[in-house]
Amino acid sequence: MRDTIIAILLGGGTFFSVVAAIGIVRFPDLYMRLSAATKASTLGASLMLAGAGLFFDDAAVTGKITAIIIFIVLTAPVAAHMLGRAAYFSGVPLWEKSVRDDLASSGEWCNRDDDRGTTGPAESEADKK
Repeated sequence: MRDTIIAILLGGGTFFSVVAAIGIVRFPDLYMRLSAATKASTLGASLMLAGAGLFFDDAAVTGKITAIIIFIVLTAPVAAHMLGRAAYFSGVPLWEKSVRDDLASSGEWCNRDDDRGTTGPAESEADKK
């Protein structure tokens, strides 16, 4: 029974890691790729580490693996968020079929000049009137 649970954890972790890799290659823009890299690979790594912790069945190893999982879960989303914000304010364009830009309407400090010489993403419909 234990070997079955280990195999399920490792298989699930492998599945989510492969899905993350496919998402990184197939998604159209940086922001979606960051999402795939963060969410799916965090879950994949956590499942694989949980399987390894269950396999070794040692308190010291399990404690270290638990600390690693907690570290990954806490730091990966924060790192992806900061990378996404830096890319946005550096001018990396959204996918042309994106329907919403929430960061654009967050305040005047978001203004930037783009290639067309117009105000950047902070210019909303209300600002144009």
